[in-house]
Amino acid sequence: MPRESVHADVSTRRIAVTSTFSGTGIIVFGAVDNSRQVSAESGLYDVVIVISGAPSRLVARKKSNVGGLWINTSSVTFTSVPSYYAISSTRPLDEVASDDVLKSSGIGFDFVPMTFHRSARNLTAPEIKEWRDAVVRLKQHERLYQQDEYGVAFVGRSLFRSAFDMPATVTVGAFETRVYLFRDGELLSTYTTKLDLEREGLEHFVHRFAFDHPFFYGVFTVLIAVGAGMLASYVFNRNKA
Repeated sequence: MPRESVHADVSTRRIAVTSTFSGTGIIVFGAVDNSRQVSAESGLYDVVIVISGAPSRLVARKKSNVGGLWINTSSVTFTSVPSYYAISSTRPLDEVASDDVLKSSGIGFDFVPMTFHRSARNLTAPEIKEWRDAVVRLKQHERLYQQDEYGVAFVGRSLFRSAFDMPATVTVGAFETRVYLFRDGELLSTYTTKLDLEREGLEHFVHRFAFDHPFFYGVFTVLIAVGAGMLASYVFNRNKA
């Protein structure tokens, strides 16, 4: 019998981000080709879906109590951290596959692909884990890292779907959606598709102007600030008189 494989797609591959953007929802749906399960309830397969945003540089800082004051006492620089990382699965990951299998595919908060700056090369393994865990907790608090252990549901012997939430603070750019098909802890097939968050309207114009002409953008913002201050002063003095 032919080996099973997975195919998937997203509800939209392009999301417009304007000044009124307040977050959005994404549906990932797909099918298992050559499925051997007799019904959606049989549970023969596990599906894990990971959506990750473009990696970016991040500086993590640790605060300590020094003389009764909480101040930054140490920091670590990451050269690459996914700006968004969401996991959805048919059941908890530790029931889907072993840590070795999950690690090899970068599945799970313990295995989020993160790259430390070379200045952190002297960190010990426990220290590395501590800093990684701190970044994950911070991203979770911002709703940029999410996990739904029962978020993928089969709607037939081969069809499945899952919903994802992207908050308003999500970073604009390219996103990668990876779908993994497991059976009895073995990774059978993977599928990757893309989606993009793109600025539109005034947001797009301002962003492009700021990056293409940084000097003029700086001058323009200073003039606006000065003009706003002068206008506020004029209105205040007029009302006072």
